Amino acid sequence: MLRVKKGRQKPKGPKNTVPSEAVGMSDEGKYRVMTVALIREPAGVEMVEVAFSESARFYRLLRANPEFKRILAVLREAKEKKRAVLVAMEPPQGAVIVDATGVSDLPATSH
Repeated sequence: MLRVKKGRQKPKGPKNTVPSEAVGMSDEGKYRVMTVALIREPAGVEMVEVAFSESARFYRLLRANPEFKRILAVLREAKEKKRAVLVAMEPPQGAVIVDATGVSDLPATSH
């Protein structure tokens, strides 16, 4: 008779998330640690497509976002330096990027 090993259940939800409070945001959503693989800027389109190593989907950064230039600069720098970034999506499991910040930009937490 085969036995099933009973162990700790893995938590459901996205991996590598950081609570919004750690980034100084009060939103309910969480920031995900992502590595920029590709930034595609089609001409005449109101969005930029971003692909991350951790996901097979394309995410959209809308030019209508008031922080568009800052977020795009953060994503470009992360891709160039091959560093991870914290990315917030709207909705949290959606494909629209609403914020991004460098992992090193997090405030230090005291334990």
